[in-house]
Amino acid sequence: MTRASNMLQTARKIDPFSHLVDSITDYAIYMLDPDGRVSSWNRGAERLKGYAAEEIIGEPYASFFPPEDRESGKPERALRTAREQGRWEDEGWRVRKDGSRFWASAVLTAVRDESGEFIGYVKVTRDDTERTRSRQVLLESERRFRMLVDGVTDYAIFMLDPHGFVTNWNKGAQRVIGYTASEIIGQHFSAFYTEEDREGGLPARSLRVAAAEGKYDEEGWRVRKDGSRFWASTVIDPIFDEDGKLAGFAKVTRDVTERREAQEALERTRAALFHSQKMEVLGQLTGGIAHDFNNMLGVIVLNLDLLTRNKPGERERRLIEIAQHAAQRCAKLTEQLLAFARRQPLLPEIHDISELIRGFETVLRRACGEPIEVTMRFAPKLKASLVDPQQLESALLNLVVNARDAMPRGGKLTITTENVEIDARQAASMSGISAGEYVMIAIADTGQGMTPEVLAHAVEPFYTTKEVGKGSGLGLSQVYGFVTQSGGHVEIESAPGKGTTVKLYLPVTENAPAEEELPDLEAPHPLRPATVLVVEDDLHLLEAAVETLQSLGYKVLTARDGAQALRNLELGESIDVLFTDVVMPNGMNGVELAREARRLRPSLRVLLASGYPSAAQTTQQDLPGEFSFIAKPYRWPELVDKIRALTVE
Repeated sequence: MTRASNMLQTARKIDPFSHLVDSITDYAIYMLDPDGRVSSWNRGAERLKGYAAEEIIGEPYASFFPPEDRESGKPERALRTAREQGRWEDEGWRVRKDGSRFWASAVLTAVRDESGEFIGYVKVTRDDTERTRSRQVLLESERRFRMLVDGVTDYAIFMLDPHGFVTNWNKGAQRVIGYTASEIIGQHFSAFYTEEDREGGLPARSLRVAAAEGKYDEEGWRVRKDGSRFWASTVIDPIFDEDGKLAGFAKVTRDVTERREAQEALERTRAALFHSQKMEVLGQLTGGIAHDFNNMLGVIVLNLDLLTRNKPGERERRLIEIAQHAAQRCAKLTEQLLAFARRQPLLPEIHDISELIRGFETVLRRACGEPIEVTMRFAPKLKASLVDPQQLESALLNLVVNARDAMPRGGKLTITTENVEIDARQAASMSGISAGEYVMIAIADTGQGMTPEVLAHAVEPFYTTKEVGKGSGLGLSQVYGFVTQSGGHVEIESAPGKGTTVKLYLPVTENAPAEEELPDLEAPHPLRPATVLVVEDDLHLLEAAVETLQSLGYKVLTARDGAQALRNLELGESIDVLFTDVVMPNGMNGVELAREARRLRPSLRVLLASGYPSAAQTTQQDLPGEFSFIAKPYRWPELVDKIRALTVE
């Protein structure tokens, strides 16, 4: 009998369950003698390692280890550990009979007899190659996923436990929120919320909604480690284990502050464009009304002047004066309408705005009254602006009166001047003005303030919150029109109970203010007989102008449009002055008529009239010295002065 057969029979005598063990094929189960030699061998060992029992029994078990393990003494350490400690466990590469390797999960257990004497070892080995490979694939996948998540720097991606405490933290979270992983892991995620959101219970509510509905997403303010705020887009997803129990939450946060600012800037630009378009439409409507109203006022004013020259009685004279005073007030309203429509005649000059306000300070303080404390703060080196001083004074007076009316029980009024720089982004939301340097005048009061609804209509003509008879609703309209026509912008900040601040932005000019010159005292022009061709489509105004000029000794010819006027000129009759309205029907306006008349008669003098003063002024700027201009409604002394200036020897 061979040595191997003897050892096998001995093993069977020692292990009464050898037949049971021998039937197991998924595990290699065999015994070793105290020296580490194989003393038994089951079918599972034969299937797993490739040796038949006769081939391996009696051989050292170290042959199952790869060369590197044998060289390092691993088999001997395993035996020693099992004998001393009773057990040794290991995972690692093992070698089959054919030299192929497999990943083994092995347990080596010391065996003792009933008396406690050590008699050998039992070794159980399982082939875990596939399971290990799958686990390694999973581990590699998880490693790559962790690398992917950790490599994302534009998004804060982190995990929370079911109670909202941070369990992991990627580099994006560190960049966006500011905490390192060691600083924040274990802390509650509510630390990222604003104080008002924490007090309102938003963090806890977001977790409840995510757990109940499967997702929670929102945008709102969040707080970084340094206390600064950013606008965040946040998504919270619940994570459930295999049993459906809530295991925690995945939270993704992105800093979208720049996107929000861009959206807000776009909305501001859209609002500014809409406001500008609305003001343009209102301006066209208002300018048209003012033009027609000026024509009617012209009829009234000229006829009142004619009645005055007829030496009326005391009672009639008083009635005429009352009517003239009312007409003057109407003319003032028309001027304000034209200011809103940006069709008023401006006479811009280079000025230091602070100096202009200082010169007008007494009037402004008197307009406020004693209960109001007035403070003036002027920039020490204010840059010069090109501005019409009278229109600026009128605008300031309107604003001061509005501020006074908003503080019936007294308060504080502050007028400030300042140099400001407006960039392209700001300019886009400020009625489309150009970027650059501006002088800013701020008029701030501590009055009752305006609601958002009132503020939205504040500069529209005839809109007022004052009692009937206490205001025309044209004050802010005049301010808006004057500043806009000057190339500037009006900004109003107001809230109920917090007062109102009106800021006027006027463009800076590089030129220095001119020194004041003494007026040229010129002798009055002598009168001489002359023929005037009056061209006016409004019949009543035409009659009034003719009556006025004839009463002064002028010969007058008339025409209702440009074509009729040209026919008069072509007849060859002597005509000294062409007096024509700018806005006329039938395809030819006053400027076109004046040019054609000059072509026919180069020496002809021209006087233009319009209820749209700025349009005619532009014409004068285009053709300096050629045409004279008079604004409607005009008084007879103004008309006489203009005609006289054109007919002097």
